[in-house]
Amino acid sequence: MAVETAETIETLRAARQQMSGSVGLVPTMGALHEGHLALVQQARSENDHVIATIFVNPTQFNDAADFAAYPHDLAHDLELFERGGVDLVFAPMPDVMYPSGYQTYVTVEQMTQPLEGAHRPGHFRGVTTVVAKLFNLTQPHRAYFGQKDAQQVAVIQRMVDDMNFPLAVVVCPTVREPDGLAMSSRNRNLTRAQRQAAPVLYQALMAAQAAYQRGERSSKILRRLMRDVLAQEPLADVDYVSVADARSLEELTQLTDQPVLVSLAVRIGQTRLIDNVLLPAQSYA
Repeated sequence: MAVETAETIETLRAARQQMSGSVGLVPTMGALHEGHLALVQQARSENDHVIATIFVNPTQFNDAADFAAYPHDLAHDLELFERGGVDLVFAPMPDVMYPSGYQTYVTVEQMTQPLEGAHRPGHFRGVTTVVAKLFNLTQPHRAYFGQKDAQQVAVIQRMVDDMNFPLAVVVCPTVREPDGLAMSSRNRNLTRAQRQAAPVLYQALMAAQAAYQRGERSSKILRRLMRDVLAQEPLADVDYVSVADARSLEELTQLTDQPVLVSLAVRIGQTRLIDNVLLPAQSYA
């Protein structure tokens, strides 16, 4: 039996009303990989029901070409969600989420300004708006996100706290390929040569982590170490490297005992990749 799907808000709400017990939500933009399925697995283990969403959200793209190029494979995604034990998939069209005349947005202020926010204006307004709508529509007890999108996680947690959403944000570890590359739907856009170059992001992060473990606490030195590694890869075009407070996302000068987010964004060809590690190594849980 195929996984139950809903394409309209009315169908989604009717299906949600039939669910008793706890509900876990896994929001996605489709083009699923093992990282998404790890979120589903954890949601399945912690809740009575799992709702997943597939929606390529146009309001979080500031580049029309990037939006148009985002991979789609709905039939395959539904098959994977069915195998993973998802109870209901919400897969609306854009006009369902943003009907004619739509004009309401959710904005988190300071935390959306640095890092991805500085390079993708308006991106997080789109993210927080659609996630708030999905929370409202599905009424989950827990919502599951991957640590790979660390700033997104921090911004959504702030929104949940500030708006008093009655749910827990569960952050799951980044799932990686054997060579360290963080799994991402965008990886499928890489050519063979670009794919061979892409693990340089993880190598740069590991250089910073190793220095930290040896006792280095200067953020300037950690950033330089990452840039030195990235400079060795001709295909890597660096957007930013960052050593920031893991909660406020403010750049640090000297590291203390507080959790630190080491992150970077790098273009490999036309594909923009992001990755991060937490220092000391830990999860957000």
